[in-house]
Amino acid sequence: MSLKPFHAPIPDYLDKTASGYQVALRIPRSLAVAQAWVRSEPDNDEVLSPLAPVAEDALSVTWRGDLRLNPAEEVTVYCFKLLVDGVQLWLDARGTAPYLPERSRHFHLNPHYQPASWVWSQVFYQLFPERFCDGDPRNNVVTGEYLYDGKPVVAKRWGELPTKGQGAREFFGGDLAGILQQLPYLQELGVTALYLNPIFTSPSSHKYDTVDYTQIDPHFGNNELFAELCAELRRRGMRLILDAVVNHTSERHPWFDRYGEYPTPGAYQSQLAPTRDFYTFSDPADPELSGDPATCAQGLLSGEALSYVGWYNVKTLPVLDYASPELRRQVYENDDAILRTWLRPPYRIDGWRFDVIHMLGEGTGARHNAEYVRRFRQTLRQENPEAYVLGEHIFEASRWLQGDQEDGAMNYWGFTLPLWAFLAGTDFRGHRVQLDAVEFQELLARARAAIPFENQLSQLNLLDSHDTPRLLTLLGGDKALLKAAVTMLMSYIGVPCVYYGDEIGLEGEGDPDCRRCFVWDAAAWDVELRKHYQRLIALRKAQPALQRGALIDLYAEGDLLAFARLLDGDILLTVLNRGAAARLDLPLEPLFVASGVATDLLSGESFPVSQGELALTIPAHSARLLALR
Repeated sequence: MSLKPFHAPIPDYLDKTASGYQVALRIPRSLAVAQAWVRSEPDNDEVLSPLAPVAEDALSVTWRGDLRLNPAEEVTVYCFKLLVDGVQLWLDARGTAPYLPERSRHFHLNPHYQPASWVWSQVFYQLFPERFCDGDPRNNVVTGEYLYDGKPVVAKRWGELPTKGQGAREFFGGDLAGILQQLPYLQELGVTALYLNPIFTSPSSHKYDTVDYTQIDPHFGNNELFAELCAELRRRGMRLILDAVVNHTSERHPWFDRYGEYPTPGAYQSQLAPTRDFYTFSDPADPELSGDPATCAQGLLSGEALSYVGWYNVKTLPVLDYASPELRRQVYENDDAILRTWLRPPYRIDGWRFDVIHMLGEGTGARHNAEYVRRFRQTLRQENPEAYVLGEHIFEASRWLQGDQEDGAMNYWGFTLPLWAFLAGTDFRGHRVQLDAVEFQELLARARAAIPFENQLSQLNLLDSHDTPRLLTLLGGDKALLKAAVTMLMSYIGVPCVYYGDEIGLEGEGDPDCRRCFVWDAAAWDVELRKHYQRLIALRKAQPALQRGALIDLYAEGDLLAFARLLDGDILLTVLNRGAAARLDLPLEPLFVASGVATDLLSGESFPVSQGELALTIPAHSARLLALR
């Protein structure tokens, strides 16, 4: 027996009851269900709440009943049990099973969660400010202006390639003035929200080593110019989130001040003393204080007895220790705390993307991480009840995405890496992967099933970023496959994010090559690729089902994958083909559609639906986005 999951969004749940919600489940008539229950664990033990048939049509029967919540936990997990011809059939967030599925496969509901629902209608654009546009050459870094990690910084001509191993000390001149100047370009592309990599005072080009959280880096502009950018974005109806790097600082930050004016070891330690507990140190002479040598960057001053924990053993990035009460006050508790200030006038940013959020906490090992992420969330929501809390996670982030911590994650785990594996045959480490459409669909489904529906809608989906090779390069320059990937990006559940320059065909290997300068000579753009982005972005913005709709898996075999987005009777289909041109008879039974027409919103072609199947052709290395009528 086969039954695809139909997961209605939380706003579509029926009336709230004294002990929970009422839920509705639409089941094909052909399944001939005799009895049905919704299973939950309100007292950490199984309760089967009966469902009753309340409506039917030629194709389906709708069953309705009470879902009891678990008052002891934020998240209630639930699934459905059906009796068909006297045999049980279970329906969970990943499909069906002949027996009770494990909790990780259950649907997740957090009735207390308040989403930043404005993000669902956005199309984000990620900007690496130093490489987007040089709007004011007067603030550019000059070669030899200062030393970074003991070597002079280098100013390069716009458009030169970054040098491997030298990326942090190479500067091209991008700044906030350039972003302001190019807002018309971004609006013409269709994006509605910006995510900026770090912009605060820092000695590097990437700015992930903060020296001053209160000031815009002078090579990017100043606080007044940033306020002007924020005001102009609001005037244009655009949103903005910034990068919060609060797991570590620069070694030059005044809290740490490794290069203070007192070069002797004793004076250095004294200079550090007032904020010494902001960081994690180890004393080799004291086993109780000794840190893991693999994660400690040893002090370089002659005779220095202390060592400190550097992020991934990078000595320029000493790690913060949230066991310090004063650090907590300065980062998020005080009225003028870092995370609060930029959410207030005159800036009023719309949220923070937290760098390596899963790694911060007390001492080594990210102790009490979840508690600090919750406090960050509380802080942001005190300032702005709709602030977007976005975490950076390369791998699975499910435990941060249950409605009490983050709204969404940079969805490498649930979108980017499965897509890379399917289209490019590679993983995050550059190791080869072989999988077919069935396995691809399973990777996507397992990530969705592990988090509540509204968090699925809030995930930030991306093809690539400042930390990865560009997808076009991973695909060996295959722009047809890239266009197919863009179609999926704009139609999949979650919020799409375009990495600057992808739309014009910018390529790049891993960091720093993926951080090349944007090309402002339109003659060098891939115009057709850019038009494809524009069309897909426009469709995303015009179709509420793509922004807030449920997702139903329809088909997976070989090189072909198909899914549907549904909302208020609107049905949009995405069919992805990584292989040769194919004909497909797509079963629409899970959508309860027997006949009609599906129109490709990109090409205008129409395909018939008859007897519950959509007969269509799909070219090689392509994707179709179809509206079902």
